[in-house]
Amino acid sequence: QVQLVESGGGLVQAGGSLRLSCAASGRTFSSYGMGWFRQAPGKEREFVAAIGWSAGRTYYADAVKGRFTIDRDNAKNMVYLQMNSLKPEDTAVYYCAASARVGGGTRITQYDYWGQGTQVTVSS
Repeated sequence: QVQLVESGGGLVQAGGSLRLSCAASGRTFSSYGMGWFRQAPGKEREFVAAIGWSAGRTYYADAVKGRFTIDRDNAKNMVYLQMNSLKPEDTAVYYCAASARVGGGTRITQYDYWGQGTQVTVSS
């Protein structure tokens, strides 16, 4: 069982930065692939970024490539999402997710545990 708690969301102007954090419980955290997804009002939840268990492989949605960076610290049971050059279209609730697949994945169905989400609002 893995429990996930996101933090770091907030209101930021376009062009600004935010760093989201996800604290995970469970002694086997390092064996899970981790991902970030987001859901804007009236839209489906979508993939943002994923990172493998060893942090050696990362994946990004085209919409955030070059602006967002996913990272993890297995010693601290933490996953991070650094978001730079934010745009109004990045406004959404951001969710942290854990996958029993060591590489994570880009599909919602590949993830087994989800956090409650943190709101990110980017003003123009």
